[in-house]
Amino acid sequence: MFSKNKPSETKQNSTEIPAKPDALNPVNSPVKTPMNEPLKAAPKAKPAPSYISTDLKIIGDIATSGDIQIEGKVDGNIRAHLLTVGQSATINGEVVGDDVVVNGNIIGSVRGLKVRLTSTAHVKGDIIHKTIAIESGAHFEGSVQRADDPLGSNAKANPEPKNK
Repeated sequence: MFSKNKPSETKQNSTEIPAKPDALNPVNSPVKTPMNEPLKAAPKAKPAPSYISTDLKIIGDIATSGDIQIEGKVDGNIRAHLLTVGQSATINGEVVGDDVVVNGNIIGSVRGLKVRLTSTAHVKGDIIHKTIAIESGAHFEGSVQRADDPLGSNAKANPEPKNK
């Protein structure tokens, strides 16, 4: 009924499991990195695309290294990584992008690695591209030219003929 051990001895003799580093307990696991290797930062999250709404009119050029969706009116040139021209958009100027999707109206040249004209697109100008897709129903007035580097400074909407 009574224990022969004193209360202080009971604590010393109690069984405690020390925390061991293991795969099931990552908090106690040591971080294994070579001594000379710096810790790598987490990759940056891709920012949300910029959006120009239907009630906005911009007079001037737009340039971004990110993505942009235009639903309003732009009188100027646009350069972006991914450019989406919405159905209600009207652009008067040159459009340049890695990936260009046209649902609305463009009056001016289009240069892009990938250019896609959807069935609601209206383009009046030349297109210089690496790959192109034109859906049935799209309206297009101009010339289409394939180029390995349509974004380069050498790519022109109206190239001069070469002399032989």
